[in-house]
Amino acid sequence: MEDTIYTKGIYTATIGAHAVDGGQFRGAVTLVRDDGEDGEDSEPKQYDVTATSLSEEEALEEARALAHRILGELEL
Repeated sequence: MEDTIYTKGIYTATIGAHAVDGGQFRGAVTLVRDDGEDGEDSEPKQYDVTATSLSEEEALEEARALAHRILGELEL
């Protein structure tokens, strides 16, 4: 499955889903800040969806919603 990527200014969010115990899935978002400088702020940050889902597609939808929420809260 190809990664889904969202951007806002210097921030890039990539969503994904991974299997967890019990045959369920959890969505995840990796957020990267690319302002051309090295430092603590340029390290990728991982956010996991709190709830688990019964399918990978549902987990990806949850991750998509989380990515939009995270990017929406960023101030540039």
